Amino acid sequence: MKTRFVLIETSHAGNVGAAARAMKTMGFDDLVLVRPRWANVLRKEETIQRASGALDVLGNARIVETLDEALDGISHLCATAMTPRDFGPPTRTPRQHFETLMKGELDVRPADTAQAVQCLASGVAAAAESAPSATCNQTGVGLLFGCERFGMSNEDVYRSDVALSIPSNPQFGSLNLGAAIQVVAYEWRQALGGFPVVEHTPQPQRADVAQVGGMLQHWEEALTHIGFLDPAAPKKLMPRLNQLFNRAQLTQEEIHILRGVAKRMLMSEAASR
Repeated sequence: MKTRFVLIETSHAGNVGAAARAMKTMGFDDLVLVRPRWANVLRKEETIQRASGALDVLGNARIVETLDEALDGISHLCATAMTPRDFGPPTRTPRQHFETLMKGELDVRPADTAQAVQCLASGVAAAAESAPSATCNQTGVGLLFGCERFGMSNEDVYRSDVALSIPSNPQFGSLNLGAAIQVVAYEWRQALGGFPVVEHTPQPQRADVAQVGGMLQHWEEALTHIGFLDPAAPKKLMPRLNQLFNRAQLTQEEIHILRGVAKRMLMSEAASR
């Protein structure tokens, strides 16, 4: 599904780079700047540094003079506005609105409304692959962010379908532009289906019965040598240890550690004689 991030009159070059980085981490790359403070903002050193590798997003970004140009092909517009207004679109959290949007329960603006709703509701698979469906190429979601200094004008909010408000501390609800973009991008990606969590830690190899049994024999010998286990009256020490280690579901690495402890006990006992 087409997703576009639109930044109006951005005043800090670093925020443009931060926006690019936030977008790329969530798999988005369509960035449009409306009348940014710096005409060369996409090439400024601060922008590039804050992008932190998202140079392809900066390379694809466009600078336009009007919001109308930025919204070409966009059928559903979401403004991010924290300031309360006595008139305008409904205010919802990003999660609430995006979930409703993906269920196809909201109005969109193309001429063929039925097709547009179907495209929005079925966009999960296409968005997960970052490739819009051919039948939905006229359906796009725009995410609109205002100037850092003054926020968003009433006129820009009025033309939006919804005012997104990120739930935050009532006593300090002002988010940095890059942080706000990251939160909204994350919530939208989750609504589209999200990305799988990649396991970065290899799964430990469970010790088998033979390995646990060998370790217990080693411990029995060590415990006997230090006088903790009396072979003449062992009671149920070793069966209880066996149950303890079975509940622990030891890994092969942990077996090596426990054998090392037993080896050290045997070495200490031998040295003391």
